[in-house]
Amino acid sequence: MERKIISKRIGSILDDLSRLNNALYAMDTTDIQRYPDNYEVLSMDAALRAESVACRLRHLIYASTGIRKAEYLTSAQSAHGIEITYEEGVLSVSLPSLLPKRRQRQNTEFLLDPLYFAMEQYARENTLPHYRDCVVCFTQVYDQSLPTRRVRDYDNLEEKQLLDVLATFVMTDDCGLLCDAYNTAVLGEKDCTRISIMEKARFPLWISEQENHLKTISDF
Repeated sequence: MERKIISKRIGSILDDLSRLNNALYAMDTTDIQRYPDNYEVLSMDAALRAESVACRLRHLIYASTGIRKAEYLTSAQSAHGIEITYEEGVLSVSLPSLLPKRRQRQNTEFLLDPLYFAMEQYARENTLPHYRDCVVCFTQVYDQSLPTRRVRDYDNLEEKQLLDVLATFVMTDDCGLLCDAYNTAVLGEKDCTRISIMEKARFPLWISEQENHLKTISDF
């Protein structure tokens, strides 16, 4: 790639970083107790700008260096903190953030690419289960130090693209006839999303296990 093109792309990214800095400053000076809606809009704008910058930097690396996509995503997976485990018939995937709202347009490549690579890498090192008749449980974990008004309606959350990635590796199909979805919200130390996949017969026991050690929003 020509140096002039690289410099132009870097300049555009720097412009976005400046806008991100302004959004973060606005977040820092907004009273979250008095203006929670304003704070939510500002925080989402900042997060989406940060994701866009990260994706553009990824593509710049791929195009201007000898670093391959797979090599980079190995590090990105670790930076994201994506964790995958399989125990007692349940495949669990932990993601570092809450799910975005459906109506918001964002570059899902930021999370989906590392997730796909993490699943691919896990499959090379472990035997993945294959579910035909399953339940997928989305657990939204909200930072307990922040106001509970942040909790969003489940209908507003974007789950389909994540489900498509996971279905590629462990499901016969993610259609409604073979796959049920369950949503819950709990309080924890930090925001994150946990996705648990299991056969439908395993679901009642899973629910019981969660009730024994998780604090739900309704407990407050």
